[in-house]
Amino acid sequence: MAEKLHRLPPVGMRIIKSSVGVMLGFVAYFLRGCQGAPFYTALSVLWCMRPYDADSKNMAIQRTIGTFLGGMYGLVVILIDLHSPMNNHEFVRFMVIGLCIIPIIYTTVLLKRRNASYFACVVFLSITVMHITDPNPYLFVLNRVLDTLIGIAISIVVNRARLPHRTRRDVLFLSGMNNTLTEYATLNNYSRVELNRMLDDGMNFTVSTIRTPASLVEDLRGIRLRLPVIAMDGAVLYDINENRYLNTAALSADDTSALCTLLEQQGMDVFVNVIEDDRWMIYYDMLCNEAERSIYAKLRCSPYRNYMHRRPPEGTRAVYLMVIEHRDRVQAVYDLLERTGWTARCRVVSYDSDDYPDYRYIKIYHSQATRENMADCLARRIGMPHVVRIGSVPGQCDVVVPHAGNAAVKALRRLYEPYLWEKDIMPRHGMDAKMVSET
Repeated sequence: MAEKLHRLPPVGMRIIKSSVGVMLGFVAYFLRGCQGAPFYTALSVLWCMRPYDADSKNMAIQRTIGTFLGGMYGLVVILIDLHSPMNNHEFVRFMVIGLCIIPIIYTTVLLKRRNASYFACVVFLSITVMHITDPNPYLFVLNRVLDTLIGIAISIVVNRARLPHRTRRDVLFLSGMNNTLTEYATLNNYSRVELNRMLDDGMNFTVSTIRTPASLVEDLRGIRLRLPVIAMDGAVLYDINENRYLNTAALSADDTSALCTLLEQQGMDVFVNVIEDDRWMIYYDMLCNEAERSIYAKLRCSPYRNYMHRRPPEGTRAVYLMVIEHRDRVQAVYDLLERTGWTARCRVVSYDSDDYPDYRYIKIYHSQATRENMADCLARRIGMPHVVRIGSVPGQCDVVVPHAGNAAVKALRRLYEPYLWEKDIMPRHGMDAKMVSET
């Protein structure tokens, strides 16, 4: 039960702001001497209260235009009804009301505000169908417009209202992906909205991960990243928006050839990952085991990967070499690489596969292909004097988050936009700042 409660989504700020906005709408109703209908004010507040300020503004514009158009056409129908015989024939009145939908919608088309057509029709119908027979329908039209405008104004003010804070636009924030920013390989709604809000505000943020750009594109869809991502464990700097590799740390051609020969002599099939003209090429010879065949079958259809069933051309410089085999064979190869000095000359990473039991990876990178080096490269590129790394592994980041989910984004929010009365909690590089994400 405790675990289920822990997984319940938090009450978001939009929910709280919606409630506050509705209550303020009721306060406005009493301040106006109980004139009008607070129901319409509350509806406007709820409709215009959006996660992002830009969306709230667009909804407010649509609602305002629709309200004025609906009110104007409703007033015209009231005047016609009062000064024509149709006020004695309900059927005729309803037919005229139905015909008026045509000019209302067409007016929104002429104004290039088609999204306002629904609101215009709702306001028009509420006036003509529900209140045209009132003793003073003009008063309802006036109050209907005022109630809506009051609700729109309240929603904009409440949506933008924030406690006094400062922003740190002089810092480059980096976050890991799996087990840090994402949970179960997806970004939850709270983190997505908060992250986009801070990105829209100007926060310098990107992700730093062992994953490839191809696997990041889908998970980061909808995130308004402006900066390139650090991928392949620091081997590349990749611009998702322009599909360009801005920087790579590749092995030399001689090292690539020598390592491929050594690994093949041990009976290993090697995936040679190469960046050629902003294209990711993966050369391979044979698919010797179940894990290799499964990886190939899953990834070969990706538009970001190009699998080439042949040895790499002479002079190829690999971004990294990858081997996946049974643990005992991988350990023997790793020991060989260690004895022959390759682990000192290159960065050799070996770890168990999460997807294929009893299998283990070896990945070989250039010695300078690290996330730290690529982060420094990115910081220099955009002129950022400070870098803060957020992750889940102590000793490898400046801010340690206790778990995936909302913790990373909450830590980002506290670091990027601290309240004016808070002291500076920006961590120094290498400092374990776990409490930043927990408080």
